[in-house]
Amino acid sequence: MTKKVILTEEGYNQLVEKLNYLKSVRRIEVADRLKAAIALGDLSENSEYDDAKNEQAFLEGEILELEEKIRNSDIISDTGGDVVTLGSRVVILDIEEDETEEYMIVGSTEADPDAAKISNESPVGAALIGKSVGEIVDVHAPAGVIKYKIVEIKH
Repeated sequence: MTKKVILTEEGYNQLVEKLNYLKSVRRIEVADRLKAAIALGDLSENSEYDDAKNEQAFLEGEILELEEKIRNSDIISDTGGDVVTLGSRVVILDIEEDETEEYMIVGSTEADPDAAKISNESPVGAALIGKSVGEIVDVHAPAGVIKYKIVEIKH
């Protein structure tokens, strides 16, 4: 049984866009590179050919992986309720540091900490799911327990 891939609609669209790019642009580029390497002659000692074949294999693997994720995707939408769910944007206050941070809770495939998108499986994401504004959550991190207060849930 294959694992469902949890995605927001935005994340799903990004995967589809990337797959289309790989199939329509990158495949052609790699095929052209392969043709050019073959034209160089002796394939037994042709590093250009070996590199192009490796790149082609990697590309096809990436395409298969994306197709699998898209096929098994479960698109979520924020329910707009009073509790944190997948797709929610949450403003939290680090009680000890007195600093606020905003995150979007997404599935692990879409997680990108640099873009403030955290996985529902991450310590912070898991602690926030199902909680409401005003609640204090304990996040068990390698550095110890961090207390966050949920300031706002944006939908």
